[in-house]
Amino acid sequence: MNIRRWSVGVLAATLLVPGLTACKSDTSESAAGGSSASSAPAVPADPKEALLASTKEIEKGNFTFTLAGAGLSGKGLVHKPSNSAQFSMKFDDGSGASMGMELIFIQPDSWVMIDLGELGNMIPGAEKMKGKYQHLDQSKVKGAGELSRYMEEVDPAGSADLTKGITEVQKTAEGSYTGKLDASAATESSAVDADLVKALGAQAKSLPFTAKLDAEGRLTELVISVPAAGETKAHDIKVTYADYGNATAAQKPAADKVVEASPETYEMFKK
Repeated sequence: MNIRRWSVGVLAATLLVPGLTACKSDTSESAAGGSSASSAPAVPADPKEALLASTKEIEKGNFTFTLAGAGLSGKGLVHKPSNSAQFSMKFDDGSGASMGMELIFIQPDSWVMIDLGELGNMIPGAEKMKGKYQHLDQSKVKGAGELSRYMEEVDPAGSADLTKGITEVQKTAEGSYTGKLDASAATESSAVDADLVKALGAQAKSLPFTAKLDAEGRLTELVISVPAAGETKAHDIKVTYADYGNATAAQKPAADKVVEASPETYEMFKK
């Protein structure tokens, strides 16, 4: 497995949280607990319009989420009222090799804990960082190659971008939808790997999906079925959202578990 590709792809998807600093926190709106059912706008009758509208609440930056697909599993929270976010992810390739990572962001600081498993033995200085949260210098993070692409994002999976790629959709039950989407058009989504899209070829333009919305029309689940391509087996990419308007602020790591990030950590994520 390519450790750099995994590291960049996974951490890049999580370092999107500094984008919270670029947005003004609207505590009067977000801290109020989200929209009430009585004041919520009606869910559009047209299935595609309903799914396009379902991601609007994500933009407010106050929710919890989970991500899963092809050996990856993760969960976290985004809390724009406090300009904070937290994310953890684990990778297991099924052969016994596993890696994990946790990132915490509280304006203007961020910390990352990386567990590279056995591969950590191949990286200088990795052992002394094991079990420690590395405090990141934001000026160095912004220069870390692909990481900078995610600095202005709030949505961990880019679901709004994915829904824009919907080519056909139908409502199957109240709050439930099924259809197909063009993953090649979702160039800004962190949930779909560009190399995988390339390997899929024409198949990427018509991937089956299912989606679920809550009673207020907010996206709660998106599952994309990805066929086998190259060395990648067929799998589902699943994203869930919950606690709209009611997420809790991220907490700083304990001081005795914090060290300054090593030069190797920044280097790991450069192209």
